[in-house]
Amino acid sequence: MKIRFLYILLLCLPSLAFSQETAIVWGRVTDTRELPVFPASVAIPGTPYGTVTNEDGRFEIEVPAGEALSLIISYLGYTQAEVPINLSTGERLEINPVLEQTAQDLDEVTVREQYDRNTTITRIDIKTLDMLPTVSGNIESLLSTLPGVSTRNELSSQYSVRGGNFDENLVYVNDIEIHRPFLVRSSQQEGMSFINPDMVSSIKFSAGGFDATYGDKMSSVLDIVYRKPYEFAGSASVSLLGGSVHLEGTSKNKRFTHISGFRYRTTQYLLSTLETKGEYNPNFLDFQTLLSYKLSPKWEISFLGNIANNRFHFIPETRRTDFGTYNNPLNLIIYYEGQEQDRFDAYTGAMTLQFNPNEEVSLKLIGSVFASLEHENYDILGEYLINELDNRLGSETYGDSILNIGVGGMHDHARNDLNAYVYSLSHIGSHTRGRNTLNWGMKWQQERIHDRLSEWEMIDSVGYSVPYSGEEITLFNTIKSNNQLFSNRLSTYVQNTYVFEKDSVKYFLNGGLRATYWDMNKEFLLSPRITFSIHPNWERDVVFRIAGGYYYQPPFYKEMRYPDGEINKSVKAQKSIHIVMGGDLVFSAWDRPFKFTSEFYYKHLKNLIPYKLDNVRIQYAAENLANGYAVGLDMKIFGEFVPGATSWASFSLMKTEEDILGDFYYNDDGIREEPGYYPRPTDQRFMVGVFFRDYFPRNPDWKVHLNILYGSGLPFSPPTIQRYDVVFRMPSYKRVDIGLSKVLKKEETMLKEGNPFRFFRSIWISAEVFNLLGVKNTASYTWIKTVSSQDYAPAAFAVPNYLTGRRFNVKLTTHF
Repeated sequence: MKIRFLYILLLCLPSLAFSQETAIVWGRVTDTRELPVFPASVAIPGTPYGTVTNEDGRFEIEVPAGEALSLIISYLGYTQAEVPINLSTGERLEINPVLEQTAQDLDEVTVREQYDRNTTITRIDIKTLDMLPTVSGNIESLLSTLPGVSTRNELSSQYSVRGGNFDENLVYVNDIEIHRPFLVRSSQQEGMSFINPDMVSSIKFSAGGFDATYGDKMSSVLDIVYRKPYEFAGSASVSLLGGSVHLEGTSKNKRFTHISGFRYRTTQYLLSTLETKGEYNPNFLDFQTLLSYKLSPKWEISFLGNIANNRFHFIPETRRTDFGTYNNPLNLIIYYEGQEQDRFDAYTGAMTLQFNPNEEVSLKLIGSVFASLEHENYDILGEYLINELDNRLGSETYGDSILNIGVGGMHDHARNDLNAYVYSLSHIGSHTRGRNTLNWGMKWQQERIHDRLSEWEMIDSVGYSVPYSGEEITLFNTIKSNNQLFSNRLSTYVQNTYVFEKDSVKYFLNGGLRATYWDMNKEFLLSPRITFSIHPNWERDVVFRIAGGYYYQPPFYKEMRYPDGEINKSVKAQKSIHIVMGGDLVFSAWDRPFKFTSEFYYKHLKNLIPYKLDNVRIQYAAENLANGYAVGLDMKIFGEFVPGATSWASFSLMKTEEDILGDFYYNDDGIREEPGYYPRPTDQRFMVGVFFRDYFPRNPDWKVHLNILYGSGLPFSPPTIQRYDVVFRMPSYKRVDIGLSKVLKKEETMLKEGNPFRFFRSIWISAEVFNLLGVKNTASYTWIKTVSSQDYAPAAFAVPNYLTGRRFNVKLTTHF
């Protein structure tokens, strides 16, 4: 062990040896259908010379000159190709190997992942989602089992990363930044994710320490690229939760390509398991299209469009929830009147003009428009009873109500409307020459937001209005606002990547600088970022890396809004300094491939805007009041625990806290107290995620997929008190989902003439059980306030709002 650490230290020192004379091998790796194979390994065994193909299957590798060598091209599920080479100094050789699928290939359901080992980017194959038993069906479901990622609500596509909140994550589709609705407060209202899984070609994800090409958020980046078709194809899927269909194709001359997808989803079947009974009517529709036309060999134009219509209608009737402790069991019963009607419509359109003057240069000009039209209306009256339950074992009334300790009513009202428009124009460029790649970009963005918010909450307890004054009826909570925002943002970046080698040790260096300006608060920001990795020439395949930089997050609409609805136009950007150290080890066990990755990170947080989290609604303080930190360790093991079936397990430790500068309070003795650091709302200390896949040994067409998540409890606090340091802990999150699938038709199976299924490439059916163990996981709390408790002292009860229960689902999927 000591020798290994000595090696690491020595390899970090500058090498005095000179480089070997080399040549270049380049080309494209495809399969028998002319589809690119990505990310295939291209390497010379026993040497540090190696690379992987990009999304288009292309690669370029530097090899020693003047030697007879064998270049090996390989990828899981495909036959290996071997190409003999013997090149002179400076020579360039083009090869275009074609890989065949192996007889044991489980292509349509194989989990495949590759890691860009030099950076903090994780690459995930979209086909993972086909077999992942998931309620939402969103791409974001793939992230839930990754280390450092927390998703505690199966109905939502939102996630937190390494102590950040939902608003701190960047999402890109084809270089276009994606925006989410602003007024959504509950996962029941939330529709589908923008990303259509049927159209996805590649997924990249970074949990921190990402490079300067990605924009201005503090936590993570999800980078999606949609597929470019090469022939006519399509897919269709239907289940108890909805369905989807997509079509793709190309013109005869291959200059025009199109891919479009339609999705429908309803969660009515799932919401019926909630403790609030009533008439749920959620309907979510989404249509997307990507059209591309090659004007010439060097020019291409494309259009990405999206229409999303989300409707949520709810007429509550009753609710019965048991809560409290074993020694003090309680029961809440509510009888409702009224209804809720919400409408969230989103529209996105983007045009991209791409110019490739040669193989080394790529230039893009992108214009996009995003519109969000949101309406939230509800009037709900509830009459409640809080009872104490009999907890005496053996009692004839065990579990029944024996004492009423609270009675009252509540009336929630909202008429909220928000129209948001975001316009942007950007330029992206890259230039690659040899081992050096230069990236640059610039962007102008304009936001126009108009909100009209009207919310109030009235609480009546035993005939008294809360808060009770003795003189007048007072509303418990009120929000009134009519705001109009108009602002412009400018950003630019430049980044250089250099790969070099000395003494058979490979080095990777990436450095970049971002600059942003926002005319609302007149703030100019500079964000330097750097990544360095080293691939030692050891017998074991190990890569070490370190990344860091400044990550500013200028405020958007939600961060600027006070809890009462007013806007703070002078609030500044939040700041996070990332330091990420990690590495990965590729090894074999039981003659099967495995990969172990680990990362240690520290984030220094300044100018934080404190917030409270209720379900998926984030309510900010709208002022830069706090400093904080996040520190943690992420680990993941990935490989073939079962031959031919890849699975993984992840483990995360994390702690994140913040300190509101200058805050204090007086205790019961009149002594001034300064709270200091307290847990942030996303402080999930411990998390484990497992995705396991197996199949019947004698019949691999039958497959089992198991998804396990465990996360320690999150902090929460009463939503109406001013202090942020008063926190409690939710129970831990525990969930097990399982799926059983049967391949009815493989892609290589040829059916007889007249068989109606001969037109389908593949067909499979899945049976899924969500929340297999029936665990009641807590999403948030309803706070029931009373004028007096049993001891005639003011009291409030935090009643848990549970997530969905156990449900069975059947899904049929076809590709044609």
